[in-house]
This record gives sequence, C-alpha cells and structure tokens, in this order.
Amino acid sequence: MPRTLAFLRHGQSQWNLENRFTGWVDVNLTEKGEAEAKKSGQLLKEAGVAFDGCFTSVQTRAIRTLNFALEEMGESWLPVIKDWRLNERHYGGLTGLNKQETRDKHGDEQVHIWRRSYDTPPPVLEDSSEFPSLNDRRYRGIDVPKTESLKLCLDRVEPYWNEAIAPAVRQGQSFIIAAHGNSLRALVKLLFDVSDDEITQVEIPTGNPLLIELDDNLKPTSARYLDEERATELPSGF
Repeated sequence: MPRTLAFLRHGQSQWNLENRFTGWVDVNLTEKGEAEAKKSGQLLKEAGVAFDGCFTSVQTRAIRTLNFALEEMGESWLPVIKDWRLNERHYGGLTGLNKQETRDKHGDEQVHIWRRSYDTPPPVLEDSSEFPSLNDRRYRGIDVPKTESLKLCLDRVEPYWNEAIAPAVRQGQSFIIAAHGNSLRALVKLLFDVSDDEITQVEIPTGNPLLIELDDNLKPTSARYLDEERATELPSGF
C-alpha cells in the first residue's frame, strides 16, 4: 500500500528576510514567502500524489504556507490538524536577535554551536523578554519551553509522530506536513535514522516540498525535493 509524506517548510518569513532568530514568535510570510508557498502547491499538484490530510504547527507562517499550497492544488478541502509540537525550535534568549549582530557579539564559533549543534541549547528566554510565548493563549496548559536544542525539539516531535502521524500512515494514508526548519529536521533525523553529527549538516529549504515514500515499516525507500534547482543535500543513502 503506497504511503507518501511531503515535508513542506514554510515560505520565507519576515524575520527570515531580516536575518533574525524567530523560533516561537509568530511572524508572517513575506511576498516571496507567499510565492514560494504557491509554487510548492504547484509542484505537489504536478507530483500527482493523492494526499489524505495535512499536519501543521500552530504558527501562522506554516499554516498560511499550507493554505496557499492547498489552494494551488485545488484541495483546500483536505483535513488539517494543527499541533504546537510541530512548532519551530524555541531559540530562547536569541529570539528576535539579528544573526550577524549575534555573531559579532558572541563570535562565529559560539553562534554556530547554538544554531547547529544537536544538543546544546541557546541561553533561556528571560521572563522580561519582549517576546513572551508564555502569555500566548494558544499555549494555555502547555509547559512552554524557554529554549531548545534540536534534541529537545525532537523530544516533543517524536511523541507526536508516534501518537498522531505514524498510526495514520500505517493505515496507508499519505500526508503533507507543513512545519519549520527544525521540526522537520527532527522528523528527518527520526525517519532516516540520521546520526547526531550528520543532522547538523541537513538544511531544509523554504517552500520546496520533500517527497518521501515509505515502506510497510515506515522506513523511507525514496526521497526527493520537487524543485531540483533549490534542492539541498539529503541524508546519506538518499
């Protein structure tokens, strides 16, 4: 029974454009991001996969990317499940900072560790921050993180995969997962069994669907980006 997943990172956001650490701040798409989202929908339509539904985060940039894509596909009717566990990684005390200014202040090596190491989180977000996700009512009743490494991000993504997504995929259903660079990297690490070292090199481009075919054990048998010109390197073996 065919099983297909399409991993779709949101299109360019306003803070992507401004080169700022975004994380859980709910910024919107730029015009370029909207165009990337629409292009991803065109590519998914051309791929000809009959998707059964969609999963996304509770962040506007991912939700709108999915909506634009579904409209281009002519399948806005597909059911969509939103869950905070597919949110972007929480960047803690780096939230809102310009990435180059942060390098200038802390040095390239330290910023690289915060951004790309597997298990070293940035400093925590202080309660006095102007970006307090703790006060957002969409997270009411949730133990909101104040910082996350990719490992900590995976620690919340993996249970959601096991509880919500994997059981439906095992039934032979196919889904679009519209999310974020790091929550999708967490899923790539999980599905492709990527090592801690190799996952730091995986970069998922914005608005370029990664189409993955799975076997009966939910192991990837093939994977490809639909926009070959904007493709990045896949985990070894694919």
